[in-house]
Amino acid sequence: MSNATNGFPLDGDLAPTSRTALPGVATPLAAPTSTSHVIADALRTAIVEGTLAPGAPLRQDAIARHFSVSAIPVREALRQLASEGWARIELNKGASVAPLSRDEAREIYEIRSALESLALGLAIPNHTAESLREVSALAACGSHETDPSLYVARNEAFHMSLYAPAGRPQLMDMLTTLHRRGERYLRLKFGFPAYKGESDAEHAEILAAVQRRDIPAAQALVAEHLLGTGELIYRFLSEREAASVASPARKKRRAVQTTRAAASSNAASNASSNADSASPATPRSRSRTPDEASS
Repeated sequence: MSNATNGFPLDGDLAPTSRTALPGVATPLAAPTSTSHVIADALRTAIVEGTLAPGAPLRQDAIARHFSVSAIPVREALRQLASEGWARIELNKGASVAPLSRDEAREIYEIRSALESLALGLAIPNHTAESLREVSALAACGSHETDPSLYVARNEAFHMSLYAPAGRPQLMDMLTTLHRRGERYLRLKFGFPAYKGESDAEHAEILAAVQRRDIPAAQALVAEHLLGTGELIYRFLSEREAASVASPARKKRRAVQTTRAAASSNAASNASSNADSASPATPRSRSRTPDEASS
């Protein structure tokens, strides 16, 4: 970590992209990107990967030094992240990484459920044999992926390939934003291997329904898949929040119990000492005089 960045926790060169290149998947050429977008993408990646933790300060001066730019593109990048829900900007406090919110996570997946069901219903009649082969290949790549970061990217690629034939660019833009907002929450789910296997199985069921052109079944399956993910993440964050609240309380209780035990021990020791000092002295035997001895 360079001192020039004043402790800003981003080491090395950062790729100016918010998406991971996926082997075997065609990627369109990137459009020219402004400096503020490069910075926003790098910060977003750091937040998703946990390099920048929830609540971490995002200091404009440190970020500007890190990227060797003026404060202007940094301010633009932070505003962009705030509009996407990645950062918070507070008056007189500056910017910081937005905390993980169980309510936000569940809402993101509720909205995705509604919009992706709609998109899938519009897309299925337009799917071709070629597009279905692409979706199938993406599903297979995801099922064999062991890297959580790559799996999140493959998961999005699979879902978006299902909806691409819908021909609704504004709807696709909305879904892209929601996927981006949900990335760091999705990582929580894929941190547990059992849930990855469950997700892969659900993807296979959705794909099978799409291949059969069974619109109601496909819509029901994708809705169940997304709502289930939202509820899983909600429960996980609720349990983690409860544990974090309970831990200081347990420590406080232990400290109180230790203090009380020590006080009780001291009181018992003092009582014992006082009892010893208060007990009557044993009378000392007096030497008998010769007259008393002869009597």
